[in-house]
Amino acid sequence: MKTRPIGVLVADDHTIVRRGLISLLSLDEGIEVVGEATDGRVAAERATELDPDVVLMDISMPGLNGLEATRLIKKQMPHIKVLVLSAHDKDEYIRQVVRSGANGYLLKNTSAEDLYAAIRAVHAGHAFFSPSVSKVILDSYMDGGKGDPAGETGAEPTTRLTPREREILQLIAEGKTHQETATVLHISVRTVDTHCVNIMKKLDIHESAGLVRYAITNGIVILPQ
Repeated sequence: MKTRPIGVLVADDHTIVRRGLISLLSLDEGIEVVGEATDGRVAAERATELDPDVVLMDISMPGLNGLEATRLIKKQMPHIKVLVLSAHDKDEYIRQVVRSGANGYLLKNTSAEDLYAAIRAVHAGHAFFSPSVSKVILDSYMDGGKGDPAGETGAEPTTRLTPREREILQLIAEGKTHQETATVLHISVRTVDTHCVNIMKKLDIHESAGLVRYAITNGIVILPQ
């Protein structure tokens, strides 16, 4: 009896990268691309609609980044496996990916064979991390738990913010006005204003440039390399 292919949803805001990944995955008979998404918000919506086995998630996307999309998917449909794909191997990004509930973290310079293996591994219930990512995680544990990626020691400052506040902070840091942010999130401008006041109080940051710096430093907005 033939085994059903692993259904994969590909989320990446760069059309060339996304189409390239889809073409690459189509070469493996055991994997079937069931959908694609251009940002984190669409990825979460498509995951709910399509119920894929695995979501291949880019970490750096506008509007709603891959970390927030992963948290949302894991909260709504915890059985779906999320494999984060990124060009970044900085410690802070890795810690946030682990905390988001992702099942694996691959760097974009990985081989096609490792990509196929990672999808199969997370589908089977295992974690899969690129070697350099695994080293960061191991070093955290070897350091006596200091900066433990999965723990609360030195918990990331963004945990002070609610998911909605992190969404708004990302949009504001990306240059959206309060009106544009309200339109994207389907809420009132007054609600956006209230959230912004709360964000500034929680972070003790009281000017826009400081919020942008904070969002970049903490991986809410990720600059292209």
